Amino acid sequence: MDIVILSRLQFALTTIYHWLFVPLTLGLGWFVAFFQTRYYQTKDETWHKMTKFWGKLFLINFAIGVVTGIVQEFQFGMNWSEYSRYVGDIFGAPLAVEALVAFFMESTFLGIWIFGEGRVPEKVHLASIWLAALGSNLSALWILLANSFMQAPPAASYVFNAEKGRLELVNFFALIGNPKGWIFFWHTISDGLAMAAFLILAVSAYHIIRKQNLAFFKLSFQIAAVVGLVASVLIFLGGHTMGQYMREVQPMKLAAIEAIWETEQPASFSLLTIGDLSGKKEVWSIRIPGAMSFLACNNFTCEVKGVNELQAQYEQQYGPGDYVPLMIVTYWTFRIMMAFGFVMMGMTAFFVWSNSRGDITKAKWMKWVPAMLILPYLANASGWILTEMGRQPWIVYGLLKVQDAVSPNLTAVDLLISLIGYTAVYGSLAVAMVYLMKKYAIAGPDAAMHESVDVAPARVGSQD
Repeated sequence: MDIVILSRLQFALTTIYHWLFVPLTLGLGWFVAFFQTRYYQTKDETWHKMTKFWGKLFLINFAIGVVTGIVQEFQFGMNWSEYSRYVGDIFGAPLAVEALVAFFMESTFLGIWIFGEGRVPEKVHLASIWLAALGSNLSALWILLANSFMQAPPAASYVFNAEKGRLELVNFFALIGNPKGWIFFWHTISDGLAMAAFLILAVSAYHIIRKQNLAFFKLSFQIAAVVGLVASVLIFLGGHTMGQYMREVQPMKLAAIEAIWETEQPASFSLLTIGDLSGKKEVWSIRIPGAMSFLACNNFTCEVKGVNELQAQYEQQYGPGDYVPLMIVTYWTFRIMMAFGFVMMGMTAFFVWSNSRGDITKAKWMKWVPAMLILPYLANASGWILTEMGRQPWIVYGLLKVQDAVSPNLTAVDLLISLIGYTAVYGSLAVAMVYLMKKYAIAGPDAAMHESVDVAPARVGSQD
């Protein structure tokens, strides 16, 4: 097999596995911080139990998330050494800040929170969980700023050193001020809150169905429903903003998402487009006239460039080559992501409405809620596949192609062995995570209060 394809598959595998844990960590930390704050304010033992119970699930997810993320940094040197050589001076800067500032902040204050209860002043203990949650979200910010350079590199942030054949950072503030990165951050933090909300909804529903700790889980369900609704709306708004910015910096991705072959003004929105087996030719479609112009520009008359015009433009600008991403992937991942997103908005709105109407603990629909935990995970995975596949054939948009970024001395055998190994290890970690999360979620809040928290935190500390 082609080493480029194998390298892409390997990085996709590790990234998707890692990103199963990251959003939940980002969102659940804020929930735990809020619960502990309410306990600090009221001294109501229910809030203390909520802090302990949801905090235990937060720690399990955090520990495994750390393990799955470490490998990715090594892959830049092992699989993508040409990429690292070409863009390392820029890409390495935000990653260094993430490791030296955000990650150390996150792990340090998380350690204080885990081991400090009863040993440090109550205010310090409360502040530690807020700072740990802030640190994890700042960590995501720096990684997203690094990724945003790959999606839409700010021209003011770099120069090309022809002698060394690499990019060099000249304006750090242009790098971190990249609008793409901040839209990413908005979208990702909202996604994390939604994922945490759906975990709390699913676990709460499981116990409500069994009439266990009803007051505890009813309160958890109510809070998660409100946060889930707000977060789902913010995800939609962030995605809409990202789509409008995409028209400016990644017009080919936008055209591929909507299967717009010829430039249109006004542009239509595809309700359903069927292509051929190549994924790059339309056979039949149903479209809403002018709708894409409104989504892209907030008016019904703006122009959206088509794939064919952009392909010709890029050939003239960058030389011969295929600059069209695999449209069957971009088209359908976008629609899968949007479909699950709308379902999440609809369901959380229904939960909030139902709670205002009566006692949700007696609702017959509650038995279906645990299955809805899969929704944010599928939406999240589809969104990232769209983001990365839509950038192809570029690894750094307009500057470096994927085929030129892979390590030159790799062999297919090397990659196959490591790909199989990563699949086995990451699969085992995923099984372990599901097992532990399920075990402690089913055990309930009373078990969380009485069990020692030393085991899981020790794992977290060892990974830090």
